[in-house]
Amino acid sequence: MVLEGNPEVGSPRTSDLRHPGSQGSCVLSSGEDAQPGEEPIKYGELIVLGYNGCLASGDKGRRRSRLALSRRPHANGVKPDVMHHISTPLVSKALSNRGQHSISYTLSRSHSVIVEYTHDSDTDMFQIGRSTENMIDFVVTDTSPGGGAAEGPSAQSTISRYACRILCDRRPPYTARIYAAGFDASSNIFLGERAAKWRTPDGLMDGLTTNGVLVMHPAGGFSEDSAPGVWREISVCGNVYTLRDSRSAQQRGKLVENESNVLQDGSLIDLCGATLLWRTPAGLLRAPTLKQLEAQRQEANAARPQCPVGLSTLAFPSPARGRTAPDKQQPWVYVRCGHVHGYHGWGCRRERGPQERECPLCRLVGPYVPLWLGQEAGLCLDPGPPSHAFAPCGHVCSEKTARYWAQTPLPHGTHAFHAACPFCGAWLTGEHGCVRLIFQGPLD
Repeated sequence: MVLEGNPEVGSPRTSDLRHPGSQGSCVLSSGEDAQPGEEPIKYGELIVLGYNGCLASGDKGRRRSRLALSRRPHANGVKPDVMHHISTPLVSKALSNRGQHSISYTLSRSHSVIVEYTHDSDTDMFQIGRSTENMIDFVVTDTSPGGGAAEGPSAQSTISRYACRILCDRRPPYTARIYAAGFDASSNIFLGERAAKWRTPDGLMDGLTTNGVLVMHPAGGFSEDSAPGVWREISVCGNVYTLRDSRSAQQRGKLVENESNVLQDGSLIDLCGATLLWRTPAGLLRAPTLKQLEAQRQEANAARPQCPVGLSTLAFPSPARGRTAPDKQQPWVYVRCGHVHGYHGWGCRRERGPQERECPLCRLVGPYVPLWLGQEAGLCLDPGPPSHAFAPCGHVCSEKTARYWAQTPLPHGTHAFHAACPFCGAWLTGEHGCVRLIFQGPLD
C-alpha cells in the first residue's frame, strides 16, 4: 500500500506514547501474559444507571447492566504510531488493512489525515457502544426515564454504534483512561468532513464524535463526602474540553489543560442516551454488598412498621420477587412529606392531577407511590440504612446516597441536564428530589 506524502512519527496525544502509570516495577513484565489459572486482576466495573441491578429482559452476554473490566490473557491495547497525509479519494484503499488500527480525519474533499496505531503490550482496550459486533465488549442501549430500555421501531437511538473505548494499564496502579469513539469491524475510526476536528498546536490531529462523550469526576471521590463535579467532553485522543453549545455542535469547547481522561472512582460517562458509572475495586470495597442490602431489608421488616391509618403491618418485598405489581404489604409514601402508609384509595385530589393524594396525617397533597429498595449496590455511596426515597419514583436508599444523586445533574438531550434516580432513571421532582421516610412503629 502506497500512501501519499511523508509519514510523520507522532500521535494525536503525545502522552499516549508512554503512560505515566506504566513506569515502575510489577510482577508481570511488559507484554507478559497472565498464567493459566491465575485470578484475573480487575480494573474496575461499569454500571449503567437506571436498571437497579439487572436489565428488564435479564443480563445476557455483553448486553447487561453491569460489566467488570479485568486484565485480558493477552494485551490488546493500541497506541498512536505514524501520521500520513493522503488524498481523500484514496482513504478507503489506505484503510483496507483490517489488521491495522487507524483513525481517519477528513479535512476536505481532497485532503485527509490518517493516524496509524500500533500494538501496545502495556494496555488492554475495552470498547463500548450500541453495536452488537464482536469488537464491542459492552453493548449499551438507550435508557428511558423511569427505567428500562427504549424499544420499538420509533425509538431511534442517539448512542453511537462505536461510542467510546477505555484503555487500562496492565501494570499497577492499573490506570483506566477513556477516549471518544471506538474502532469498527475494520479496525478504523472515521471522522467525516462534517465532524468536529482540528489540528493541535503541535501539528497533530484531534476530534469529537457526533453526539460526544461526556465525563464528570466527583469532587472528593465517590464517598460520603462526595459532591458533583463539572461535566466535560472527551475527545477522540483523550483530551478534555469544556462542553459545546449543544451536543452535536461543530465548534468545540475550550481545552482544559489541568484535567485528564483518567477515570476515578465514581466517574460518570454519558453516551447521549445512557449514563455509566465507573467504580474502582477499592471503591467497591466501601460500597454495601448485596448481603448487607438484604440484611437491611430484613431489619426494616423486623421493626414491623405499620400503616398509621389502617394499622396493617408493612414489609418490603424480597428482590427475588422482581418489580411487578406492589405487594399487599408494600409500604407506600407521600413523597412531599415522607409519611409511610399501606395502600389505600382515599384522599384523591384529581383536580390537582391523576396521581395527587392528600396525606391523612399532615394534609400535604402530592404523589403517592409504592416504595422499592435500591438493589444496585454499586450506586450507593455508603452502607447506611434505607432512610430516604427519591421523588417521585419511590426508590429507597441511604441519606447520603439520596442527597448525592439528587444534586447531580445528568445530561439529557442536546443541552439539558436533569437530576435523576440512579436506580430507574426517573427525573427527580420537588425541592430536594428526595424525602426522609417517616415510619410508624407497632402500637404493642
